[in-house]
Amino acid sequence: MASGGRVPELGVLVCLGALLAGWVAAGLEAVVIGEVRENVTLHCGNILGPRGLVTWYRNTSGPVFLLSSNSSLPPASPRFSLVNSSSLHIEALSLQDEGNYTCQEILNVTRWFQVWLKVASGPYQIEVNISATGELPNGTLYVAKGSQVDFSCSSSSWPLPMVEWWFQPPNSTGEPFGNNLTLSSFTLLLMSPNLQGNYTCLAMNMLSGRQRKVTTELLVYFPPPSAPKCWAEVSSGSSTLQLICRWDGGYPDAEFLWTEEPGGVIMGKSKLGVEVLNQSQLSDGKKFKCVGSHIVGPESGASCMVQIGSPSLLSEPIKTCFVGGNVTLTCQVSGAYPLARILWLRNFTRPEVVIKPSSHYLITQDGQSSTLTICNCSQGLDEGYYVCRAENPVGVREVDIWLSVKEPLNIGGIVGTIVSLLLLGLAIISGLLLYYSPMFCWRGKKIRGQDMGDVMVLVDSEEEEEEEEEENAVEEEEEGNWRELPKQRAKHDHIHRVTALVNGNIEQMGNGFQDLQDDSSEQQSDNIQEEDRPV
Repeated sequence: MASGGRVPELGVLVCLGALLAGWVAAGLEAVVIGEVRENVTLHCGNILGPRGLVTWYRNTSGPVFLLSSNSSLPPASPRFSLVNSSSLHIEALSLQDEGNYTCQEILNVTRWFQVWLKVASGPYQIEVNISATGELPNGTLYVAKGSQVDFSCSSSSWPLPMVEWWFQPPNSTGEPFGNNLTLSSFTLLLMSPNLQGNYTCLAMNMLSGRQRKVTTELLVYFPPPSAPKCWAEVSSGSSTLQLICRWDGGYPDAEFLWTEEPGGVIMGKSKLGVEVLNQSQLSDGKKFKCVGSHIVGPESGASCMVQIGSPSLLSEPIKTCFVGGNVTLTCQVSGAYPLARILWLRNFTRPEVVIKPSSHYLITQDGQSSTLTICNCSQGLDEGYYVCRAENPVGVREVDIWLSVKEPLNIGGIVGTIVSLLLLGLAIISGLLLYYSPMFCWRGKKIRGQDMGDVMVLVDSEEEEEEEEEENAVEEEEEGNWRELPKQRAKHDHIHRVTALVNGNIEQMGNGFQDLQDDSSEQQSDNIQEEDRPV
């Protein structure tokens, strides 16, 4: 019985296989897509109307019985069941369930229906790898500007998914990088700030239409291009001194560390770069160092130095002003860091009275140089000490300036006196030169028709000649008659010579000169004889 029942069954299966092969070749099959671990239902032809005996087979190397609407035939697996006495319901699909299924229905006639079952899997997981420089505590990745970054994306899926990359800059919409069924990686050679944003890998199962995506935020960091700058300044609203360090131009902001130098004693660390000094830290010439560090380097950071100092003053100790005039007092500050505040004070009856600008006091300041101009000086109001004060949180310095107010001098009288003295001295010197110098003589023009180049001799006037004659007469009377004739001759010869000189008769003057010499010789001999004569 058993063997006889099996022979017709085997014949039915052989005929069924032949029919299935023909249908597959003709493309007369339905396609059903299911997913792994999901349930699926395969329908046997038209599900409406009365149904006959339904039997399901799976086509592998040959037809394999699965189940039948005949209750006497148990299903091949508990996962198989009939729905509405005709449709095959499969639970917990696996990839091995994929294949061709055949439904046989016997109702008046026998009909065959072919169903193609495709099983899709995933994508269940997406793995994104970015060759980033580092990772922040919140999971955000960052890279250094100018670096090379590799991107890759993979997922577990069947069939192989289509992978697509999307990029979304900050405050902008996303844009695709492209898609490819096989290539899921790419490389950016030179990262720049405009490539900072969200990178999304999208994996899609083209069979089931299921998709998954993973978004990763990538930041592009870069250190400041220049060195840090630091300085000291007085905080607004108080007199405390604070140190400020700035290192701008990088992303993200740098962190700052303040230390006392020498020694490297740490004062504080912050992202603001501001450190407030207490009174014990304020001393002339003290140095402070700021070290700026950035997340992408340099490793040793960059630094700058601040040296604080108290002010030094330079000014003229004494100034003079004439009554009714103006005078300017100058005060020069040096060595003060931070810059000093300069004040002018009066030091008369009450010390430290600050001078305020007015029409009488004009105060100007250019950098660390200040001037005080006093207008319309008066002795009772303005003469005395003035104080220039320079102060900063490091120290205070003062310098005293004495202002002397005097009556104006009579400039006209002084000038007249000086001119008179100069003229008097010039006259005296000229007189002395005329009196003693032989170089001053008359030259150029002729006198009485003669050339002034001739030598002139001084002659006595007629009155002097008369007096001389009278004196000679007296002498002649005393000396005797024997000397009378020679003296008279000498006198007349002298007059002739002078007359010749005045008239320009050089020859006569020469003869006269010779006679004068002869007379002189005779007079000398007479004098010798007279001396030898006994008294």
